[in-house]
Amino acid sequence: MYGKIHSACLYGIDGVLIEVETDLSNGLPQTSIIGLPDSAIREAVERVRAAIKNCGFQYPLQRITINLAPADLRKEGSSFDLAIAVGLLITSGQLMLPPQERTLILGELALDGTVRSVPGILAMVDLAKRGGFTSVLLPKENLAEAALIRGIKVYGIQHLQDVIPQSESGIGNTVETKANNQPLILKDYNHLLSSKDAIKVIDPDKAGQPEDCSLEDYHDVLGQHHVKRALMIAAAGMHNIMLVGPPGTGKTMLIKRLPTILPPLSEEEALEVTKILSAAGKLKEISQGLVSQRPFRSPHHTISTSGLIGGGSIPKPGEVSLAHRGILFLDELPEFQRQVLEVLRQPLEDRTVTISRARAVFTFPAQFMLACSMNPCPCGYLSAQTDDLSCICSPSRVAAYRAKISGPLLDRIDLQVEVPPPGEWRKAAPSLGSNEMQAKVMHAHRLQAKRYAHTRVHWNSQLSGALLRRMIVLPQEAEQLLQNTLQAMNLSMRAHDRIMKMAQTIADLENEGEVVTAHVAEAIQYRQLDLKIF
Repeated sequence: MYGKIHSACLYGIDGVLIEVETDLSNGLPQTSIIGLPDSAIREAVERVRAAIKNCGFQYPLQRITINLAPADLRKEGSSFDLAIAVGLLITSGQLMLPPQERTLILGELALDGTVRSVPGILAMVDLAKRGGFTSVLLPKENLAEAALIRGIKVYGIQHLQDVIPQSESGIGNTVETKANNQPLILKDYNHLLSSKDAIKVIDPDKAGQPEDCSLEDYHDVLGQHHVKRALMIAAAGMHNIMLVGPPGTGKTMLIKRLPTILPPLSEEEALEVTKILSAAGKLKEISQGLVSQRPFRSPHHTISTSGLIGGGSIPKPGEVSLAHRGILFLDELPEFQRQVLEVLRQPLEDRTVTISRARAVFTFPAQFMLACSMNPCPCGYLSAQTDDLSCICSPSRVAAYRAKISGPLLDRIDLQVEVPPPGEWRKAAPSLGSNEMQAKVMHAHRLQAKRYAHTRVHWNSQLSGALLRRMIVLPQEAEQLLQNTLQAMNLSMRAHDRIMKMAQTIADLENEGEVVTAHVAEAIQYRQLDLKIF
């Protein structure tokens, strides 16, 4: 006897279709799972055996072979439990699924038959839709998440017995009662939708609404006009930014308010971000629809290379991927290990992370804005010396401290801004708040969306190569200023291109279509730390 059920698993952050083949043959009772399963899948035998018995079915006392195809793809996780159980019931003649439904089955089983949630449902349901499946059978806890994918029916169950409608449910036309050892024949899954806990309808119009950020506002920050200006430029073009200054000047506070001036995610971006969080098992609350707020990730400086970039025997996304379409904030940048910081070079350029393993190569998206802060020296007071407070660091300590940030990494940071000590702005008048800053940023975003409508570029910071030269044409005076600056400051061609892209962002903020000399001059002054501190 042979049966086949379709299930899926995660491979990186994408879903992969898996065929669960079940074969029953004569021989001593034993169950074998083949197809490169991990330990969690091998242990599924005992979970499925107990669940089937405790739900009133009979576990086949035969030689059972379960194959997970394709056989050369390593599989992990517990999402196959429900598919294996249903496959055994079908193959042993105890159950027949609706013939008109092409169903993908996902879920983990408890020993009593309870169906538990699994991570990565969003990617796997999206795979089912693209693969031509008509429905997905999955844990009820994942129902709201799966309902975000429109155009496919999703059915949520809490228990293995929920697959079969009970006689008291009043839905007698959906199942033929088992008699004379004949299988239960399900005609449809309508009994699942008749429950009061059926699919929760999520209004797609609410998916793009920004979250309430009223508790954190740039109105709280007195003065710091030039820092706010730099942050607004960074947000308008998604440029990388670093704040440098002594302790207590508000570097962390300023960057933590950066999400309040970013626009909400578009529907396409929201689906990408939600899918990554789902694959990483970090999607805790999905009741309000797709994630609308741009991610803000702030890992501790003890993070490892794998934690930042991603890794594992079957790699999982790291912080740079969890910050996709949002902000990666590295507070006290020199406190991170140098080898950890150096792995940021490739993601900052390619906007993807490629992790190679013996059996496969995984590519994760990593299109994020890098925001970081640091002190000018280990004690922090090198640039804020007074009669009462002075720097106690020796030149060698300062050099070792700064050496943790390499030149190539610093070259990829567009805006390098000094944050003055408190005495310089304590009595400053209040400046722009988050609402006013966000309005300017969103206007600049609309200009960029219109300009790059027929390309794959969304932000000025994404421009490169021939497209950069075609989109940004500097006047002769501005070009001469930029060339003179490159020679005087010994900047790289990468810095040259980044200054051009910043100048275009400044022009967008000023609602001017063409880049002029003033825009280039302002962009250049954000690179002063290349010489002044480093």
